[in-house]
Amino acid sequence: QVQLEESGGGLVQTGGSLRLSCAASGGSFSSYAMGWFRQAPGKEREFVGAISKITSSTTSTYADSVKGRFTISRDNVKTAVYLQMNSLKPEDTAVYYCAAGPTTSALRAGLTLYYWGQGTQVTVSS
Repeated sequence: QVQLEESGGGLVQTGGSLRLSCAASGGSFSSYAMGWFRQAPGKEREFVGAISKITSSTTSTYADSVKGRFTISRDNVKTAVYLQMNSLKPEDTAVYYCAAGPTTSALRAGLTLYYWGQGTQVTVSS
């Protein structure tokens, strides 16, 4: 059983930056691909990005809406995954969740998501 806890959300102006963290505990962190999702009020959950399991070389994938602005990284020592968000826009306002899954493809497709965090609110003011 893996527990995930997000932090780092807050209020930021358009064009600003935030770094979200997701701390993992209670399981084999390196066995999972990790992803970030978001959900705005009245909207469906949206894939943001994912990073592969820790191997010799990790790979990441992003939604088109955030590509070039957001970067995912992971730290196998701290068992954490991060989402660096730059050039934020009002449409990025949402609750952001991290999740663990078998592969980045499965996370991107929203399939077989093993564990979820409780989420952290990000609000971008115009």
